[in-house]
Amino acid sequence: MKEKVSEIRNLLQEHHNWFIQSIPLIASENITSPAVDEACASDFSHRYAEGWSGQRVYAGCKYIDKVEDVCMELTKKYFDCLHADVRPISGVVANLTMYNALTSDNNGKMCCMSIIRGGHISHGPRFAKSGREIFGTAGTTRGLNIEYLAFDNDEMNLDIDKSAKVIREFEPELVLFGGSVFLFPHPVKELGEVAKEVGAYVGYDAAHVAGLIGSGYFQDPLREGADVMTLSTHKTLPGPQHGTLVSNREDLIDTLRSCAFPALLSNHHLHNVAGLAVALAEMLEFGKEYHKNVIENAKALGQALNERGLSVLMEHKGFTESHQIVVDIVEHEKTIGLGGDIEKLLESSNIILNRNLLPRDLTEGRHYQNPGGLRIGTSEVTRLGMGKSEMVDIAEFFKKLIIEKKDPKKIKNEVAEFRKDFQEIQYCFQPKNKAYEYLKFY
Repeated sequence: MKEKVSEIRNLLQEHHNWFIQSIPLIASENITSPAVDEACASDFSHRYAEGWSGQRVYAGCKYIDKVEDVCMELTKKYFDCLHADVRPISGVVANLTMYNALTSDNNGKMCCMSIIRGGHISHGPRFAKSGREIFGTAGTTRGLNIEYLAFDNDEMNLDIDKSAKVIREFEPELVLFGGSVFLFPHPVKELGEVAKEVGAYVGYDAAHVAGLIGSGYFQDPLREGADVMTLSTHKTLPGPQHGTLVSNREDLIDTLRSCAFPALLSNHHLHNVAGLAVALAEMLEFGKEYHKNVIENAKALGQALNERGLSVLMEHKGFTESHQIVVDIVEHEKTIGLGGDIEKLLESSNIILNRNLLPRDLTEGRHYQNPGGLRIGTSEVTRLGMGKSEMVDIAEFFKKLIIEKKDPKKIKNEVAEFRKDFQEIQYCFQPKNKAYEYLKFY
């Protein structure tokens, strides 16, 4: 089996060698600093600490408790909140905790955004309107009855008046904001007031925009009416892959805690809690500048792509107010293909992004495996030191591949040469450490 270990090491090294020559544009990804990597590689990764800090099931947790306490305090400071649970091991687990806490045990009712309109797959838990089982909640057989909020395709946002009508007629227990395609702030205040009319809680899935929110951009859900905000910690918040749940509702704290452990968690990946604490400290120090540049780069990339003949959605609103832009590539179907085809074409030139459904795709007969759109994010390239001028360079690569149909092998070499100047992770306490340099094989 020794050869298998060598094979895995070689594959990991090949992956890293590939990415240091690539332009990473996946909106749900980021890159962690050397200090975060150090925390995640610590002995915490070998240990167990079930339960709440100071109330563990396991011994050997005196330092683990202290680190987790620091992580919770930094989370509360970053998001200006009363309660922070940093134990969820992903954004999905944070969402399930929220669902358990804020909806009833049998046939609980929730309003949210549909997947085709940008909602996340975890926003249709267990039973959607069709009755088809999607996935279960650990430790219970309950499901959720979902009614989707109304969406304005032209504005890429929730339709306030029509969504208010849905909420009043459906009378859900929980109204959930947030999504995976998330260009503009959601109308939390306006629709949150309607939710309260019918006795519903208000939730907000900040997985994609958590860093923007914590650094004072995009919107402020907890002040706008959200009872609970969930997040993953590795997108605009550049930490390890993990989850978190925050709230200002003191009366919900005990329920939220118990709905996380023991309902959905055993041990909660302690090394990632340590890594998250470091990432939060970095963002409290550098986040204002970093996230300002993330948003400006997204707008600049949208503008540059649009000027080069690609149809970037929402030009009339400046393309985006987040880290994301969405490109409609349907017009290129006959010459190159749809989202899946163009995703592969770009990947062959070391440009990494993901295909994405457009709101009109289902009515026009397109499938998620080859949809009409591309989703592009600027969090990682910004952390690697790229700015507005580099967004123009990136748009040129898109133009050469999609509009001019240049040889992908030639563009791949150009991309690798371009990337040589961007190997240092920025907006952290050790900015001179090169990306991926921590990976060493012995």
